[in-house]
Amino acid sequence: MPVCVLFHVGTFLAKYGYYVFTMKKLLTSLTLLTLTCSFITLSFNEVVKAIRSGNSTEVSRYFDNTVEISLPGKSNSYSKSQAELVLRDFFATNGVKSFEILHKSDAPGSQYCIGNLQTNNGLFRTTIFMKQKGDREVVQELRFEK
Repeated sequence: MPVCVLFHVGTFLAKYGYYVFTMKKLLTSLTLLTLTCSFITLSFNEVVKAIRSGNSTEVSRYFDNTVEISLPGKSNSYSKSQAELVLRDFFATNGVKSFEILHKSDAPGSQYCIGNLQTNNGLFRTTIFMKQKGDREVVQELRFEK
């Protein structure tokens, strides 16, 4: 009996082996794509969560090597460590109450959202721009406009 089964398996693979191999490659590629997209969404959601709680340290985990930060009255490109200090000062000065996403867009290799950051000192229209860099997504720009 096992010889018969092996014969049928061998015949099947000889006849359809190329398609089985192609399907394995396709399924592997789809799995990797799904995992990558999940990680990107996870990164974006973590940044939004950290902004909602006013946690500059957590936001800075996703900063690129240089980050463009625009605040009322000043806009500059900062190193990762400088950007964390600028953001920490902004959160401490204004006291974050909430953050609501108004618009979110995904493009291949990047994401951004526009939202309202409610603080003790009023409402700030906020833009977060993230870009795929290697195997992770990084924050490249944060804008807070009164």
